[in-house]
Order: sequence, then C-alpha cells, then structure tokens
Amino acid sequence: MMKIVPPKPFYYKGGEKAVLLLHSFTSNTMDVKKLGKYLQKNNYSCYAPLYSGHGLPAEELITYRPSDWWQDVLNGYQLLRDEGFEKIAVIGLSLGGVFALKVGQELDVNGVVTMSVPIHREVSVLQKRVFHYAKRYKKLEGKQEEQINLEMKLLQNMSMDSLVEFQELIDVTMDKLALITSPINILYGELDEPLYEESAKVIFQSVKTNKKTMKGYPNSTHLMTLGTDINDVNKDILTFLNDLI
Repeated sequence: MMKIVPPKPFYYKGGEKAVLLLHSFTSNTMDVKKLGKYLQKNNYSCYAPLYSGHGLPAEELITYRPSDWWQDVLNGYQLLRDEGFEKIAVIGLSLGGVFALKVGQELDVNGVVTMSVPIHREVSVLQKRVFHYAKRYKKLEGKQEEQINLEMKLLQNMSMDSLVEFQELIDVTMDKLALITSPINILYGELDEPLYEESAKVIFQSVKTNKKTMKGYPNSTHLMTLGTDINDVNKDILTFLNDLI
C-alpha cells in the first residue's frame, strides 16, 4: 500500500500586500501553488490554507463540514492580519471562490477574485465529486479493483449531511452578493460547463461595487490556475491586484 503524503498549506512571503488563496472542493493547495509563486515574484505575500479533511481519504473528508472549512479560511485571514498585513485581497477557485465571495461579504478585504464559481450546486453533483475523489485516492494508494469497489459501496452508504450543508452555504452566499462592495474580478473558462459563465454574469450583476470586471478564457476548463491560459490568468489577476488601492 502506498502512503499518500497529504498536501499542506503554504505561505510565500513577498511584499507588504497580502493575498489569501483558496483552493477548490475535494482538491488541495496545489490548485493555487503556481499562482502563489507568480504573485510572490511580483511582490505579494500569499497564504493558502488547506481545508480540513482535504488530502485525506474521502471517508474522512466527509466527516468535516463547510463550517470547518470556513473556519480554515478565517484562520488563514487572521494569520495574515497577525503578520501585520493591512491590505489583504482574496482569490478563490471554484468552491474556494464561493468562500472568497463570503470573505468579501463578511471581512475587510481590498479586492476579490473568483474563478470558475457556481452560483448553485446540487448535492448529487457534490457527491459525484466526492466519489470521483475517493476512487482516484484509492487507486493512488495502490488498492485492487475488488477492494476499491467494496470500499466505494460502503462510502455510498455514509452520511452526506456535510454536502447538504455545503449546498446551503452556496445558496446563502449567493443571496448576499449585494453586500460585496470591494473591487471584484470574475473569471471563468469558456470550455467549462455553461453553468460557470451564467454564474459569472449573475455575480457580476449582483455585486454592489462599481469596480467590477468579468472575463472568459477561451482555452480554459475548470481548473483555470493550471490550464492552457495560465499566463493570461496570472497576468490579469496581477493587473487587477496592482490597481487596488
């Protein structure tokens, strides 16, 4: 059996402006590592928390709730505050982007960047994500097909309450978009599901800031931070951050 080394949060020290980087659901900080390194090179300090249970087997991941993951986000924000940063921007990918919007609603940030954000997600879709993650993880551990199928059956009978809570968190966050008054940059991949372009438009229309931009990237699917358009995505994010007060 292979022992999988769990990913870790990272903190890249750069200049005196800080960025909180938020990865996506069932993924980890590798999502935002290249972006973090790029921003550090360009004088930003970046911190990326790892949500509880992420990088562990799916059976453990689903024992944590969105409230735990939100606490990880709050702790990351607090870490940057404790380091003395007065200017903090937040960048989130996919479900991390939902958290970025929530940060924009509840905390003091000078800018918000969202990538591939859904305005709604059915529990069944979130569940599929968990099963996909579980399967991949078990293969990485070197388990046999038979063993995997058996474990997947057991996993399917486990409580998915945390996912119901997650769907609700997304809905509530989208209901409060008008609370966002910081400058916002909304990005989506044009090769991603149509839902994400629609979501980008809803977010764009609903936020109450007058500094807002939205852009689709022609060669990007869901993980925009690791795709073909990575250089454009990085550059556009940097330009947005450099324009913030």
